[in-house]
Amino acid sequence: MIAILSALLPTFALIVLGYVLRQKKFLPDAFWPGAEKLTYFVTFPALLFSNTAKADLGSLPLLGITSAMLGTVAICTVLIMVLKPVLKVSPAAFSSLVQGAIRPNTYIGLAVAAALLGASGLTVTALCVALVVPTVNVISVLACAHWGDNDRTPGLLSLLRDVSKNPLLMACVLGSLFNVAGIGLPPVIGPFLEVLGRSALPIGLLAVGAGLDLTAARNAGLPVGVSTLGKLIISPAIAAGLCLLLGLPSIESAAVVFYAALPCSASAYVLARLMGGDAQMMASIITVHTLVAIITMPIIAVLMHVV
Repeated sequence: MIAILSALLPTFALIVLGYVLRQKKFLPDAFWPGAEKLTYFVTFPALLFSNTAKADLGSLPLLGITSAMLGTVAICTVLIMVLKPVLKVSPAAFSSLVQGAIRPNTYIGLAVAAALLGASGLTVTALCVALVVPTVNVISVLACAHWGDNDRTPGLLSLLRDVSKNPLLMACVLGSLFNVAGIGLPPVIGPFLEVLGRSALPIGLLAVGAGLDLTAARNAGLPVGVSTLGKLIISPAIAAGLCLLLGLPSIESAAVVFYAALPCSASAYVLARLMGGDAQMMASIITVHTLVAIITMPIIAVLMHVV
């Protein structure tokens, strides 16, 4: 347990530091949107590309990882749909609950994988990113279009085009193509991207902390509690069951379970605000998920025997 906490505490300490820096106005408010943009479009894609381009993808049980990861997303989506009559929330609020059930914070996921699972776990997590990012984006947009309070219903082609432009997805796909083609990391460019990628985790985690809204968290009610239970406990339990059923090795299983156990991504708030979801509830979900994950993820690490 001490080894696990030693590995995870720096990750969550960066999140706390980001929150403190934002509250104390140590940096101007204009800094944080720029930091998020830099992370999303530059440093995280560099990290994902460099990792997938040089990884030994041929040794991974790709079908098993795909089945476990997408199976978890599918089951969680079905479960939240089944609970809709019980939750008794507005359609806009329900669209936010759908996002809360399936959208992972990739920044935290990559940091946890790097801290606990090393290069192998980071590679599996990058594969999870490539699988989950397009899937949850499509589901989330469809949920907001159907239940959100808006007049914008995107066409299928428009939706797929937007998803295909996601920089994290593009980085994983390009890195995999370089890997399969036997190119790997090109000289000069490869080391440059590796150095650039090293800045992704600290900047991304600081930005996660800066985006926390404790006021919104204090207004959280039963639906947010249900969302937290589902995303941080039920989702990884489903993933663990599927990994066991599919016979995945320990590192791959741990990476999949950790990815399923991640708190909701801050990008869910942007989508909720743009497409008529309940942005206030979305802020509550993101903040409560992130705070509770500080407790749940070390427990999951102990149960998975990763250290």
